[in-house]
Amino acid sequence: MRKTLPLLLLILGVYYFWERSDPGATFHEGTGLGDPVSIDSPQDPPSDLQVESPGDRILANAFQNHTSNLQVEGAGSVIKVLRDDNEGSRHQRFILQLRTGQTLLVAHNIDLAPRIPSLREGDVVGFYGEYEWNAEGGVIHWTHHDPGGRHADGWLRHNGRMYR
Repeated sequence: MRKTLPLLLLILGVYYFWERSDPGATFHEGTGLGDPVSIDSPQDPPSDLQVESPGDRILANAFQNHTSNLQVEGAGSVIKVLRDDNEGSRHQRFILQLRTGQTLLVAHNIDLAPRIPSLREGDVVGFYGEYEWNAEGGVIHWTHHDPGGRHADGWLRHNGRMYR
């Protein structure tokens, strides 16, 4: 037992540092406060949407478990561009399909951030925002800065340009 505990602690320490050092690593769960962690570098959109990412698995798990209020980063292909929602705060809306086949409604507040011009089906859009569960796959919102500074700033990435 005396020899096993230090070995176990060493293994856990190596695992912890390995997970933290992976540049393509994880997500940040909860209220959006704290240190957000990147899945894909904001400068480098995923070039191959055939390969599943950590974000895809996180979102699949969140959908399966009806999890909401999940700060997450990922990317998908636009499968449908919807009309803007102009009731209350205006939102640009479109549906993304992840590599897993899961679909997400993106509701991007265009009163607080610029809209993505000329968005078309088939375009790849990266996102960092808050996931909310629904039966259709979920919604990503908070893809903009928070003027009140109480929520993690989100963004969308399209054709190499950031929309926050």
